[in-house]
Amino acid sequence: MSDRPTPPPDPRGRLVRSFGYALRGVAILVRTQANARIHLGATVLAVGLGFWCGISRGEWCAVVAAIGLVWTAEGVNTALETVVDLASPGQHPLAERAKDVAAGAVLCAAFAALVIGALVFLPHLGAQ
Repeated sequence: MSDRPTPPPDPRGRLVRSFGYALRGVAILVRTQANARIHLGATVLAVGLGFWCGISRGEWCAVVAAIGLVWTAEGVNTALETVVDLASPGQHPLAERAKDVAAGAVLCAAFAALVIGALVFLPHLGAQ
């Protein structure tokens, strides 16, 4: 047995594992949530339309921010629903309220993304 101390864990390994956990979370989100699959379709449509219309850098920033907002809201909503289900497996008015508010936040994000999409894409589609 060596008297040398064990080297500290490689921080790059922790970083790689962290990204692995995050990617697993996105996969769980898409696999288990019907609304996430709808968001995935809307994301593909928006990105494809952006390339087809040749939108500007500023327009890309708005579109990407809107996509990120919706995916973030959906992920937080799903995480909150999962934790609420764990903490309150039975019906409880506060659990229901928490889930409804989180779902409402996703709806607000999706509506904002829809408005941004209309502002960005409708002028391009009208010019086609």
